[in-house]
Amino acid sequence: MYQPIIDFIRYLYGDAPFIGLHEPRFLGNEKAYVADAIDSTFVSSIGEYVNRFESMLQDLTGAAGAVATVNGTAALHAALVLAGVGRDDEVITQPVSFVATANAVAYCGARPVFLDVDRHTLGLSPDALAEFLATGVELRQDAPHNRTTGRRIGACVPMHTFGHPCQIDRIAALCSDYRIPLVEDAAESIGSTFRGSHTGTSGLCAALSFNGNKTLTCGGGGAILTQDAALAKRAKHLTTTAKVPHPFEYVHDTVAFNYRLPNLNAALACAQLEQLDRFLAAKRRLAETYADYFAGLGVPFVNEPPHARSNYWLNAILLPDRKARDVFLAETNADGVMTRPLWQLLHTLPMFRGAQTDGLANAQWVADRLVNIPSSVVPAFLGDGTPERPAVAASDHPRPSSPVGAAPRLGTKA
Repeated sequence: MYQPIIDFIRYLYGDAPFIGLHEPRFLGNEKAYVADAIDSTFVSSIGEYVNRFESMLQDLTGAAGAVATVNGTAALHAALVLAGVGRDDEVITQPVSFVATANAVAYCGARPVFLDVDRHTLGLSPDALAEFLATGVELRQDAPHNRTTGRRIGACVPMHTFGHPCQIDRIAALCSDYRIPLVEDAAESIGSTFRGSHTGTSGLCAALSFNGNKTLTCGGGGAILTQDAALAKRAKHLTTTAKVPHPFEYVHDTVAFNYRLPNLNAALACAQLEQLDRFLAAKRRLAETYADYFAGLGVPFVNEPPHARSNYWLNAILLPDRKARDVFLAETNADGVMTRPLWQLLHTLPMFRGAQTDGLANAQWVADRLVNIPSSVVPAFLGDGTPERPAVAASDHPRPSSPVGAAPRLGTKA
């Protein structure tokens, strides 16, 4: 049924037996920088590449401080600690996310509250947040508390899903009104902007990820972003086991974390970051090619939201229902084209099933329909004369002979 779509994806990526969902591209100074880091003997968390990477992130994002960490989950955990989230607090977030978002909340001894997403951003809905705050939260002694549970609301963590920015301006304003620290999960959105500002720069702090499947990778890797220079200094201290500088003594002044990024990984990260503009341009061209092709099928392609410029980390389509979704997943994966459904909604996982929700109608609607399709940088789209594949015109390729069913509407429902 979906063979023409499989053929189209194979035309883009070539005839390899297996086409991954998002494979890294190492096309610049990666080997040279890693070799240089090895030659320096500074291969752990102290080294010039760590400093260089943090400086490059500040220049890219406009953040006052960037603190490199061993992975994105560590960055988010530390960010929540910096926000003051503690045991038995609650953290407002969304059910559409990788499990690390809720895990980081649990690491603090806190409890997630899952609110619905927007269909057109796939991120936390400001309308759902406004409704929850107006009806379910009250200020006690200048601190927000959940009317139902009596617990303090320690933070709000929206996630920029697949690199598409959520309506972070409205979310930030609501959090400010209710004195709730805003911690952005920007793990997937390096290079994405909303109203001209890089994701991760609208709240108290944010977390980035450079895992092996991200737009940029250094094997693992993450970073904390903040616009508060003093908080950045505190972040570096907490992620470096709270070690107090001393010529020879081991002095640590609080319980902290061994979360700093090794210099070896940072060397790889610097080389990847040098290529970000090329990668983003190629991924945008891929997204445009997909959008054109799927428009001819009547299948909605998930485009960047209004006022946003997405990195298109993972491209996604929406099928008519869960049955069509499952058939598509089975056929593509059986043919060696890796596709994936949305993560299981976080409130359905056994460790979070007791969490408070607001019904999550949009999240369930999306989960029933969304499929991620191969999103690696296509070499021919890099614009550097790489000859692997010819320029692609989506209209030149066949459409499925069998109908894929009535296409769902993305809409703008909150």
